[in-house]
Amino acid sequence: MTALTERALDGARVLVTGGAGFVGSWLCERLLDEGAAVWCVDSFLTGSPDKVAHLRDRPDFTLVEADVSDGVPDPGGLDVVMHLACPASPVHYLRRPLETLRVGSVGTAHCLDLAERHGARFVLASTSEVYGDPLEHPQRESYWGHVNPIGPRSVYDEGKRFAEATTAAYRRERGVDTGIARIFNTFGPRMSLDDGRVVPAFVHQALLGEPLTVAGDGSQTRSLCWVEDTVDGLVRLACADEPGPVNLGNDTETTVLELARTIIGLVGSSSTIEFVPLPEDDPKVRQPDISRARERLGWRPLTDVDEGLKQTVRWMHELVGPDGAAPRAQP
Repeated sequence: MTALTERALDGARVLVTGGAGFVGSWLCERLLDEGAAVWCVDSFLTGSPDKVAHLRDRPDFTLVEADVSDGVPDPGGLDVVMHLACPASPVHYLRRPLETLRVGSVGTAHCLDLAERHGARFVLASTSEVYGDPLEHPQRESYWGHVNPIGPRSVYDEGKRFAEATTAAYRRERGVDTGIARIFNTFGPRMSLDDGRVVPAFVHQALLGEPLTVAGDGSQTRSLCWVEDTVDGLVRLACADEPGPVNLGNDTETTVLELARTIIGLVGSSSTIEFVPLPEDDPKVRQPDISRARERLGWRPLTDVDEGLKQTVRWMHELVGPDGAAPRAQP
């Protein structure tokens, strides 16, 4: 096996866990476009074969149903292992708390063992949630975070923090070539409508003419990154020697209330805004410092948030139908 060099994915053999999820499906598509052979591994706990249905006929794409917490299928001769498997939205990880912790711990170790066997580059898709409800703003990779270790969100936050610790330990103790990406709020087509994340929730409500449910007074902030930009950062990290962690996100910040009003305008909806209680441990601010990604990966988000929201609205409008009918199968 030849060691990967910058942008050398043509002919590479890549395994993507969680590849039938939202970000995972876009990553599989990008890797195929780069000339890689891709093994997409997913338990379909929160992912769906529908999200990668358009890739099934591509000769270098293989879809495998498996739970990486029980072990990772080994196709042999791997160059890169990219570990995205994990429930990623509050609705899903609060519904599946033990599975979320297990994939962050046991599942991560299984994926690292696979990478070690093949001398492959390992990339962990971590999250901005490792910063918790941050006391530093914007958040730099050197910040250790402010996380409630026993709150309801801890199953995701601490699961990812443990995954990062495991990844760092494999690098130090076993010499595994690893990289850690901390992904901030990412949006775009193929998001699940019912996963509780702010963009699909607001767009769906606006399309149905329902009130947009804004938590608290809406002053909490989020930084939204178009999915293909996030995927570009993951690909760059896979092709670099950078261990990370590296923040991947848009450093343009908006309040949740501003986002709700923007989406109502883009949809042309008559929806009103309804304020609801803040979830426990909901972060008040979220904005990445992306200096490290710029300097070490040559990466920055390129897609304007409003343009990305327009594309997402068009996709979701086609999905739910003009009369707000039940969603069709999601591509």
